[in-house]
Amino acid sequence: MLSVEEAVQKILDSVRVLESETKPILECLGQVLAEDVYSDVTIPPSASSTMDGYAVRWESIRGANRASPVTLWEIGQAAAGHVFNGEVTPGTAVRIMTGAPVPSGADTVVPFESTNEEDRKHMARCSDEIKVMREIERGLHIRPMGEDVKKGDRVLARGTVLRPQEIGVLASIGRTEATVTRRPIVAILATGDELAELGQTLDPGKMYASNSYTLAAQVLRYGGIPRLLGIGADSRSDLSERMALAMEADMLLTSGGASMGDRDLIKEALAEHGSISFERVRMRPGKALVFGILERGERHVPHLGLPGNPVGCMIAFEESARPAILKMLGKRNLEKLMVTAVSENGISNPEGVRLYTKAIVRREGDQYFVRMAGPQGSGILTSMVRANGLVVLPEETREIREGDRVQVQMLDWLMEG
Repeated sequence: MLSVEEAVQKILDSVRVLESETKPILECLGQVLAEDVYSDVTIPPSASSTMDGYAVRWESIRGANRASPVTLWEIGQAAAGHVFNGEVTPGTAVRIMTGAPVPSGADTVVPFESTNEEDRKHMARCSDEIKVMREIERGLHIRPMGEDVKKGDRVLARGTVLRPQEIGVLASIGRTEATVTRRPIVAILATGDELAELGQTLDPGKMYASNSYTLAAQVLRYGGIPRLLGIGADSRSDLSERMALAMEADMLLTSGGASMGDRDLIKEALAEHGSISFERVRMRPGKALVFGILERGERHVPHLGLPGNPVGCMIAFEESARPAILKMLGKRNLEKLMVTAVSENGISNPEGVRLYTKAIVRREGDQYFVRMAGPQGSGILTSMVRANGLVVLPEETREIREGDRVQVQMLDWLMEG
C-alpha cells in the first residue's frame, strides 16, 4: 500500500492546470487570473477631498486660531462627480464635499469642524464670509491624484486568486471581464444496487445515494463544476457505460465498489477503460482508494474510486481529490490549514496507518483544544456534521493520551492561493 503522500503525488502528477476562459468578472470569484492586469485609468483621476469642508490655499489660513480667526470668502461649491471650474485665490474658499475634485489653486481642505460652520448654519449661510478657527497642516485632507492606481500600473498579477477585493479592483479600472483558469468539470458516479435516487420511494434494503450530493457539494466548495452521472448498478456493463460518459469531464469520482468484495467492480471497469495506478492507501478511513486513468484516443481523464461509506468518501475526497481540483484551477496552495491542539481524549491507532479522527476544535486564549465528535464509525455521516476538524495521527503514532498535543486538519477554515 502507498502512503498518503505517495498516493497524492501520483494523483497530482496526472493532472494539469486547465486552459483559460474569459468571462464577466462576477463569475470569476474564486478563480485564478491567467493574465497580468494593467490599468487604463488613474485612480483617483484627480486630487480629491477626504473631508467635508472648504478647499483653500494654505497661505490664506496661516496663523488662524480661535482668538484670531482668519476670514475667507466662499466663491462656490464642489461636489463629488462635479468639477468646480473657477480657481481658489488668496483669501477665497470653495465649499467642498468628500470625494469632490479639489479646485484649481487649492492645496488644503479645512474641515467644517475647524470653521464657524455651525454658526453659519444658524444664519442660513446668509453671508459668504467664512471664519477659519485654526491653522491645519498644508495639504491635509487631500487625496492625491493616482494615490491608488496610476495609468499603466499592473494592478493584479497572473496567478492571483480572485477574492471580492480583487473583483472590486477589476471593477475600479473599468474591466467587465477577466481571463481566468477555467473550472474543472468533475463527473460523479455512485455505485451499488442498494442505492436509490432522491425522490424515489425506498424499497426494503435500499438507501439514498447521499455520497453523490456530498461529493458534488465538496466539488463546488473547492471551485469545480459537478456533473452527476446517476447510480451505476453492480454490473460491469452498466458501470462501463456510465464511466464512458465521464470522458468529456476533467475528472471522474466514483463512490463505492472499490473494495475487495465480489460485487466491487470499479477496478474491473476502470481497467477496461484505461489503467490503474494504485488500489489501496495506508489511511483510515479511506483505505479502499483506487486511482487510475480513463483513456479514449488522446483523451485522458483521471479517475478516483472513493469508498462507499460516507465518512470515508468525504475524507478520501479531502485528502486526494481536493488538491487535484485546486491544481487544475491553477492554485498553488494545496494544503489544508493545520493547527496544534491539546487532545481531550485518548486515541488508539492499532493498524499503524494515517488515522483521521472526526473532531471538534475550540480556541481558548492562544491555545487550541480538541475532542472527538462522537462515534467514529465510517457510516456515521452525522458525526461529520458535528466536526470542524480531523485529528491526524501519523502511521508511526499508535496511541495518543489525554493531554497530548496533536495535529488537527481544519475542515472549515479555507486557505486561498
